[in-house]
Amino acid sequence: MDYMDIRFPHLGIILSHVGRSIDLHGFQIMYYGMAVALGFVAGTWLARMEAKRTGQDPDLYLDFLLWMMIPAILGARAYYVIFSWDYYSKNPLEILNLRHGGLGIAGGVIVGVIVIWLFSRKKKVSPALMFDTITPGLLLGQIIGRWGNFFNREAFGRYTDNLFAMQIPLGYFEQTGRMSELEGTGILDHLQGKAMDYIQVHPTFLYEGMWNLALLLFIWLFFRYRKKFDGEVFCVYMIGYGLGRFLIESLRVDQLQIGDSGIAVTQVVCLVIFALGWVIIYRKRKGTCKTGATML
Repeated sequence: MDYMDIRFPHLGIILSHVGRSIDLHGFQIMYYGMAVALGFVAGTWLARMEAKRTGQDPDLYLDFLLWMMIPAILGARAYYVIFSWDYYSKNPLEILNLRHGGLGIAGGVIVGVIVIWLFSRKKKVSPALMFDTITPGLLLGQIIGRWGNFFNREAFGRYTDNLFAMQIPLGYFEQTGRMSELEGTGILDHLQGKAMDYIQVHPTFLYEGMWNLALLLFIWLFFRYRKKFDGEVFCVYMIGYGLGRFLIESLRVDQLQIGDSGIAVTQVVCLVIFALGWVIIYRKRKGTCKTGATML
């Protein structure tokens, strides 16, 4: 087994020599960055399609991309750095190194929400309608961006022998100096007394991508035609993404935690997002029903 291979043994999939970058005249372009960039482009394309369907100006969402892209990346990076401060306080120059990953999607989404609010006020358009319009594109961007974790061999979970179990050679972590990332996770405990030169783990990045794909299909094919108020599609995203990420995060071994509490910060954020989505829908729908009863 070559140290650059990735296998999904129970699915019969063997991917040989999966690189992390392409060489462009001596300059390494990381697949991680390419996946994130492609996610932004694809998400904007889908948002423009939805804008056209709902009678909005599609170019508005191209302008929004220019407003949002850099702040969202900085927000995602800040989220990751803040909750990994033990490492970055000792390696401050690594804060600027995005080539090896280290983005917290929740931070990017939070900053994106703030940017939408500011942008919509400047352009004098409905922020709630903008939230609904960008939701399918946001999900598509997350689905594509998660594949950056695949190429970086990161965002995986504990040992598993389920259908989707993923195998990564130990040689990869030895060659890249990342063996310390496996210590204390319990993953290496399963190798004791066994002639195994690889770890076998939950591909949690894949789980999240599959969950988001199901949520995207539900919203795109069904819910966006049946919403009761502007902003409801985004609320469904908050509920669906919050629930899925909360469950998937419990499997990960690289959770960002609140100090030494052992509490995963992303799970706390997802609970808040999940609850907030339900509260907004309940209050808005209740108000809609009362208005309808008054009119009748």
